[in-house]
Amino acid sequence: MDEQGSSVALVTGGSRGIGLAVAHALAEVGWRVAVIGRDHARAVDAAQSLPGEGHIGLACDVADAGQAAATVAAVESELGQIDVLVNNAGITRDNILLRLKDEDWDEVIATNLKGAFNMTKAVTRSMMKARSGSIINITSVVGIIGNAGQANYAASKAGLIGLTKSVAKELASRGVRCNAVAPGFISTDMTAELGADAVERLQSAIPLGRLGEPADIAGLVRFLAGDEARYITGQVIAVDGGMVM
Repeated sequence: MDEQGSSVALVTGGSRGIGLAVAHALAEVGWRVAVIGRDHARAVDAAQSLPGEGHIGLACDVADAGQAAATVAAVESELGQIDVLVNNAGITRDNILLRLKDEDWDEVIATNLKGAFNMTKAVTRSMMKARSGSIINITSVVGIIGNAGQANYAASKAGLIGLTKSVAKELASRGVRCNAVAPGFISTDMTAELGADAVERLQSAIPLGRLGEPADIAGLVRFLAGDEARYITGQVIAVDGGMVM
């Protein structure tokens, strides 16, 4: 894949936070980026904020298989072959297990796990035909170590790790790679809602002593997207300041 000018990346959940940072990181080195989000106007605004040209913003509920397939088709029609898929779309519906509602479980699994399955399935045929491509799933350290009050979220992110390894094994013979990035606690809208005391407690559990930034995740995704990572597949890489060792 040529990072300068012709390559196309599709980033779900790309209109803010980690997804937007990833979109910027790819656009900065010449990728054309399709920013996908649930809100069309926000996705378009995010795409227009990226450096360079040829970016588009589209609305899609990735949990809906039909929408996922239609979105991939629209991106391929507009921008051409999708070289990289970044499955970043995710939601939380936190509560302790005894109070966790069925719909909160179902919505988180549908978006975080089934959404990644839907998007991956939608790009697989064309990537196999091209005999190249990189699929990057944004999981979480919570999917590795668990977290009280997040049984649904942890299950979805652990499932994403299993999906990553299975897809990597299935598609390797066709030249398609699949890896996962597992962020720790990152400064985003979600962590901003926790309050200063909670953030301080989190930082005390991180050997590097601070929360990460979206750019810390974006840099690794950009590496995994490009040719320098051409011999890396099936890996789960934590970006967590040393939380999980």
